[in-house]
Amino acid sequence: MPLQKYFHASLNPTGCQTITNLIQIVYASQPFGYDEPTLAGILLDARRCNKRDDVTGALVCRHDIYLQLLEGPEDAVRAAYSRIRRDDRHAGIKELVNHKIQSRLFASWAMLHDPAKTWIWTEEEIANAALDRAEPTEIIKVFKDLSDRSEKPAAH
Repeated sequence: MPLQKYFHASLNPTGCQTITNLIQIVYASQPFGYDEPTLAGILLDARRCNKRDDVTGALVCRHDIYLQLLEGPEDAVRAAYSRIRRDDRHAGIKELVNHKIQSRLFASWAMLHDPAKTWIWTEEEIANAALDRAEPTEIIKVFKDLSDRSEKPAAH
């Protein structure tokens, strides 16, 4: 398999190409003060930072939970996840998936927003810890299905 499937190439400040591992992190959190302005702020911040840092992903949300996938160069994804962990708009953050990837699911999206139309778990199932019992492949499938259904914009 070609190396570029496993690594991300970019130019460093001196103009030389560097190779970076691609990773994916999926986490769940409980919204703190969930409303449209809060969600809009989260999406604005995510899109601005992610575009700058070459991180892509998707946020599936509703009033009781955020489920977010971050993907890209390892250092950038870990830095984005670290910022999220310090963000007081998220409570009870749990990392569900953390693995190396060959290619991105959301390569054209700085942060795709899905208002919980993708959910396969009910509010009751989430309250009863369904995500704690879910296999990583089941969680990734939610995002794979979303990626397959989403149009591929140039910059979102």
